[in-house]
Amino acid sequence: MSGTKVSRQLFSEERSAEVVAASFEDTPDPRLKRVLTSLVHHLHAFVKEVEVTEEEWQEAITFLTRTGRTCDDVRQEFILLSDVLGVSMLVETINHRTGGTSTESTVLGPFHMVESPPRELGADIALDGKGQPCLVTGRVTGPDGEPVPGALVDVWQANEDGFYDVQQPGVQPENNLRGLFTAADDGRFWFRSVVPRYYPIPDDGPVGELLAATRRHPYRPAHLHFIVAAGGYAPVTTHLFVDDSPYLDSDAVFGVKESLVREFPLVDDPEQAAEAGLANPFRTVHFDVALKRAGGAGRTGGTTP
Repeated sequence: MSGTKVSRQLFSEERSAEVVAASFEDTPDPRLKRVLTSLVHHLHAFVKEVEVTEEEWQEAITFLTRTGRTCDDVRQEFILLSDVLGVSMLVETINHRTGGTSTESTVLGPFHMVESPPRELGADIALDGKGQPCLVTGRVTGPDGEPVPGALVDVWQANEDGFYDVQQPGVQPENNLRGLFTAADDGRFWFRSVVPRYYPIPDDGPVGELLAATRRHPYRPAHLHFIVAAGGYAPVTTHLFVDDSPYLDSDAVFGVKESLVREFPLVDDPEQAAEAGLANPFRTVHFDVALKRAGGAGRTGGTTP
């Protein structure tokens, strides 16, 4: 009808987020709709707050493109980017809230890319025999302190030079410093290894350039990785940090939690060394892992996946 004004949902600086979010109105998956709607509102608010220039936005697109091109079968630069921005740790923490009753989780890290070989309890995972010997002991329990027999304890770590086996093919033996252990009937596990060293995350790509531009170092403190799992319990991905390592308070990926830092005392006793099957002197550490029951609370309004 002539003279009738039609109301249109057109794009403007003021209404940009609302107009774009409205385009998702018919999304059949309610979770996807919620995520995209929230993403658009936050992203548009960010662009407006800092008033991103066209040159800056093009540089951001170029940076993300280069990040993708840096990824390969051994290296995942996007995970690295998520790590150094603290997003990986935030997602991990939200989805694995402990309520103070179970072992805290931390990031998986970029080097859990091969299956750890099954090993007998007490085995030495340092296949090249290099590094300061270390005896690792621990016990897997449930939330009420009950032992968890048969729990799978997957471990991996860097060597004394700060490298994982997959970073040095042909230099380190295959599956060096990796092992999959089955806890005993009382939930206990133990194995021999070496004290890991602090190391830098890969910094020769776009993420390294970001760190350099912000005057951040690329180092992670010394640690052992663990994934502990058992039927009827929620698995936990975590670290065990060496208490005298540098960078505990400035981990490049924000993975350190106070509850995961342990002393690695020196044992200078030939008899104990012989009993442990290690050269004297050696270091030792004990790490008890408490699991939550499967189906425990995760993010607000849901359960841990």
